Amino acid sequence: MFWPMLAIALGFLGIAVLGILGIRVFVEAQRLGREVARTTERINRAAEDLEHAATELARTGEALR
Repeated sequence: MFWPMLAIALGFLGIAVLGILGIRVFVEAQRLGREVARTTERINRAAEDLEHAATELARTGEALR
């Protein structure tokens, strides 16, 4: 009777550990998604700043002619 109960307890613990690890993976995936979104926003902002600076530089070049 001891071995079947031990097998059931170990099976339950294994499933519990897998559940906890699954939750941790889910939380980290969400954190990574937020970080990617934040980084994408910063890249887009930098691209807009670069475009604005290039436009101003082109206007300055036109004024020098």
